[in-house]
Amino acid sequence: MVDGSFDPLHDGHIEYFRHAKLIGHPVLCNIAPDSWTRSKHRVLISQEKRAVVIDSIRFIDFVHIANTSTAKILEDLKPICYIKGDDWLSKGGVPQVEKQLCVDLGIRIVYLDTVRNSSTTILKNYDAISDEGETK
Repeated sequence: MVDGSFDPLHDGHIEYFRHAKLIGHPVLCNIAPDSWTRSKHRVLISQEKRAVVIDSIRFIDFVHIANTSTAKILEDLKPICYIKGDDWLSKGGVPQVEKQLCVDLGIRIVYLDTVRNSSTTILKNYDAISDEGETK
């Protein structure tokens, strides 16, 4: 299982999906709710529309639209692997509740070295360029 907001979707996400597929299992993409995305930045594309786009990506086998916590999703769906970008390692890895749940359920946590971009950075750069071009 890969998961995230994917708003906006970018080349780093595609690399993440591609590498997840190389692990050798069907790839489930859990798409975070708009409420979670709003905690990071404004929502550009609704969760439902992100699901349609991500469902068309060849590296993704299943799409799940989340309406609850990742921990609950892990508990309910019990994927073989929980796959995150290695940028999570600088934060101490996935949250402790998710780590413990993975241990308890036998879910392998895999960190991929595929971080090539950031939706938040893309939006900050866009906002900076947009602000420069505004007539005051």
